[in-house]
Amino acid sequence: MNDSPHAVHLSNHHRDTLDSIFQHPSGHNIEWKAVLSLLNVVGDVDETKEGRFRVIIGGEEQVFTRPRHKDIDVQTIVDLRRMLTKAGFTNSTPRVPEGPGQ
Repeated sequence: MNDSPHAVHLSNHHRDTLDSIFQHPSGHNIEWKAVLSLLNVVGDVDETKEGRFRVIIGGEEQVFTRPRHKDIDVQTIVDLRRMLTKAGFTNSTPRVPEGPGQ
């Protein structure tokens, strides 16, 4: 698992997905496969027997259900924003926490 957002290298595709998640107003064309790809880079993803996805990012856990269609819904966007923000991600630029001597 990647606990430190500044230690994660995001491809341009992953950055675009992250930007879409944080876009206001929420976009309605964020593909599940792009989100799942991003989540696999920034955290741990395990598919359960029931076909749900258990995601852990920065110590926070959330279970997501694959959408019926290719795009995720607004509630999933809200949940992803919360998880990613708590892990230190905002748009395509991860926050680097300030520490002593900085």
